[in-house]
Amino acid sequence: AGAAARGPLPCLLQLPCLLLLLPAASAEPELRFRPPAEAPVRLFTEPELARYDGHQEGQPIYLAVKGVVFDVTSGKEFYGKGAPYNALAGKDSTRGVAKMSLDPADLTHDTTGLTEEELKSLDDIFNNVYKAKYPIVGYTSRRILNEDGSPNLDFKPEDQPHFSIKDEF
Repeated sequence: AGAAARGPLPCLLQLPCLLLLLPAASAEPELRFRPPAEAPVRLFTEPELARYDGHQEGQPIYLAVKGVVFDVTSGKEFYGKGAPYNALAGKDSTRGVAKMSLDPADLTHDTTGLTEEELKSLDDIFNNVYKAKYPIVGYTSRRILNEDGSPNLDFKPEDQPHFSIKDEF
């Protein structure tokens, strides 16, 4: 290796080395920033979220609480097909989580009329179970958009559960 460093390489050895350094004509330019390996956070409509209810084999299982969509696939024994909490999967089940209810009428995003105790329970479960155990994969469109599809002007990214200004730049 010392001899090669002192003098030029024989011509036959230089050509393959140069070819390795030249980009292929059809190659895409090298990216300096590599996106994270995990899937990007996305926006889910109700019908899109319903596809991830744990009933299709090989499909991830998602559920939303407070408009935040979590991948609960690792808890398949709780949220998968036939599992005790499967009713929560594939929808925003905020009210059901707050009331600790699997009643179909409670499996909604609507928190109207919840007691202070239920709201505290919701925050505790949201932070200590869902945020602590499961990756966030997105938000429900209802959290960011109004019913007519226009932007919700009250939505502030900095108020969101996983937002960190340093992660955004």
